[in-house]
Amino acid sequence: MKEVADDEWIACTPSAGAQDTSYTVTTLRENSKYNFRLSAKNSAGVGEPVDLPGSVVAAAKLEAPEIELDSALRKIVNVRACSTLRLFVTFRGRPEPEIKWSKEGGILSESAQIEVTNSFTVLLIENVNRNDSGKYVLTAENCCGSKSTFINVRVMDSPSAPTNLEIKDVKRDSVSISWEPPLIDGGAKISHYIVEKREESRMAFTSVNSNCVRNFYKIDNLQEGCFYCFRVLAVNEFGTGLPAETPEAVKVSEAPLPPGKITLSDVTCNGARLSWEKPDHDGGSKITCYIVEIQAKGEDTWMKYSESKAQEVLVNGLIQGKEYFFRISAVNEKGTSEPKSLLTPVMVKDTSAEPVINLLTNTFSVKAGNDLKIDVPFKGVPSPTVVWKKEGNLLKETSRVNVHTSESMSQITIKDASRIDLGVYEVILTNSIGTTSTEIFVSVFERPGPPSDLAADEVSADFVSLSWQPPLYTGGCQITNYVVEKRDTGSSLWQTVSATVARTSIKISRLTQEGVRKDSGQYTLTLQSTGGTTSKSVTCKVLDKPGPPAGPLEVSGLSAEKCTLSWAPPHETGGAEILHYIVEKCETSRVSWTLLYGDLIATTCKVTKLLKGNEYLFRVKAVNKYGEGETLESEPIKAIDPFTVASAPTDVEVTSATNEAMTICWKRPVSDGGSRISGYIIEKRDKHGVRWVRVNKKPVYDLRVKATGLHEGCEYEFRVFAENVAGLSEPSLPCPLTLAEDPKSPPSSPAKPTIVDSAKSCITLYILFFQLLESTDAFFLLSSLSYPKALCLSLGVRHFCISSGKLEIIKNGPGRFVSQRD
Repeated sequence: MKEVADDEWIACTPSAGAQDTSYTVTTLRENSKYNFRLSAKNSAGVGEPVDLPGSVVAAAKLEAPEIELDSALRKIVNVRACSTLRLFVTFRGRPEPEIKWSKEGGILSESAQIEVTNSFTVLLIENVNRNDSGKYVLTAENCCGSKSTFINVRVMDSPSAPTNLEIKDVKRDSVSISWEPPLIDGGAKISHYIVEKREESRMAFTSVNSNCVRNFYKIDNLQEGCFYCFRVLAVNEFGTGLPAETPEAVKVSEAPLPPGKITLSDVTCNGARLSWEKPDHDGGSKITCYIVEIQAKGEDTWMKYSESKAQEVLVNGLIQGKEYFFRISAVNEKGTSEPKSLLTPVMVKDTSAEPVINLLTNTFSVKAGNDLKIDVPFKGVPSPTVVWKKEGNLLKETSRVNVHTSESMSQITIKDASRIDLGVYEVILTNSIGTTSTEIFVSVFERPGPPSDLAADEVSADFVSLSWQPPLYTGGCQITNYVVEKRDTGSSLWQTVSATVARTSIKISRLTQEGVRKDSGQYTLTLQSTGGTTSKSVTCKVLDKPGPPAGPLEVSGLSAEKCTLSWAPPHETGGAEILHYIVEKCETSRVSWTLLYGDLIATTCKVTKLLKGNEYLFRVKAVNKYGEGETLESEPIKAIDPFTVASAPTDVEVTSATNEAMTICWKRPVSDGGSRISGYIIEKRDKHGVRWVRVNKKPVYDLRVKATGLHEGCEYEFRVFAENVAGLSEPSLPCPLTLAEDPKSPPSSPAKPTIVDSAKSCITLYILFFQLLESTDAFFLLSSLSYPKALCLSLGVRHFCISSGKLEIIKNGPGRFVSQRD
């Protein structure tokens, strides 16, 4: 070779020359031009050279990056959720390009692992989820250019949350919502949506519609005025996706109805007073204010005059002689109602007048302890001021006495009226035209004071004459009559003698009375005079039916079918021995009573044949020779068991297995339901089966059982039920699938091999083994000094040849003869 500018050729190869027909020249100067020529050499010498046409520049060969995608990566790459995504891509380029992975419209997962070599790159993401779906972009770049390609990845998972969840419309009892499909559908079509609601005060959501196929829904039957949160979940064939929830609670309400009746008053030369009633419905939200608008007659536009919470307004600044229209709208947090208009226009003119009181009566009365309200309607333009007085002094308002004055009425309210509230009240009205007043008389009725000077004027064996003086305080009204009562000295019970005594004296006759059961007992007659006092006791027994048994009527030993009643004998026997008791029952849903025992001697009994879940009343009455007494009734009781089914057994496992039987063990339930576990039921199911089959015919009392009759090579799973008086529990979680096969272990060593015969070219061994079966696939290794190779023998093969030798198996009794021949 030589540089173009040089004249001298230089040998590139070693002195012996190159043996191949290709050679790499090194130690060249970068960007220099060279000429090359070749010569062949043999034993006779070097031949004529051949020039390589043209000059060669010593510079690196540049190549723009190229990316080669496998055919599988050119399609959409589908991968199941929770599995591993692996993207393997080869590339080339000179110099070696710089490799960059990215995700269109997002960032790579933090768990993404990237491997780059000089010819390929790998993107690895473990445990992928729906967020890993998308378009992955691979970019290779060097000094010669840049190359990009993309791979579409679809993760088969439940969808992401729906987007743009919005509240479209809110009514007094309903809310309409809309949403858009999730950005990530999980690799499958969205089949439907689940719509749920939650009251703001609660934590859990409840389902409204579990199969909504549209992107909007109206939620009805909501409680007016309550705050609700809503959420929507998308569902595909892989499950339910993430929820999209409203950012804040929504109050179920709407714009209010228009205000009620509008009243016009106090029209003057430059203004008028308007008042109105509240709307019939506030839309489920508090009224925040009222908007008053005015419009001059003949004009088209309405002008907003005021906005306030009050239900009245004084409109000033009007032009005298002009007519105006008025309208009022109610406002709450949801919006403004339709306006309510005053039907006719109002002519602004001077209508001043002095106050006039329109009181129908000026006398009022109230019972002590009750409330008194006095309404004083009046008229006057302009509206007059109101002053209340009592007994000539300004009325002092307290927590009991209040005055409320509107544009056309003044009201005084007296709560819990008493004697101090009676008297003369005066109401005074004043405006710029004049003054007027009226008096109001208030009487408070209450119980009169006690009569005074009560005296026994005459006493005999069967009557007494009494006299007294009227009470000092009559209670605000005339005394109508007196009530006279009496009682025995040994009793605390007063009995009415007469409730219509009009005079201040009475003669009481027939002081003896008809005896009743309660009158039984000891009586004391006391005689007193100035000379002293003497007493005599008399025992009186009143014969009657017995009183009610002594309570309470106790219910014990309650179950779904029976209970036990107990009570105590009556305190009042009616003067005769208790013969027996009558016991009855009644369902609370019925009226009639059913006889249980008609002649029960004891004070306790057992009630059977109750209906589970029904509510019952029981009653008992005692009987003596005079008849049936009063009843003692129980509280309502429901016939239910005091226990429930047990919880499911736990930790079910197969502890041993053969080709036709398995042993299953488990642990006791966490809760026995309040009743002792009476046994366990075990069920099995093979791997490809659908139905569960019972293993044990009778309940098992131990915590283990052996299942037999299995098929070799099949896989089985087992579950266990616990049983108590209330019935079977829920099934336990199934144990893992277990294969029905015998346990395997290495064979034991052959027993005492013995040489039984030998020859020049043959050795016969006797190997004794009792534990190996005919079909056992066992192997033996035989070796000797004269035969350096180990010989392998399988008992499943009659003859086994290695090289030029032959092994022969000869059966003889329990052993095997193994011989080797040339």
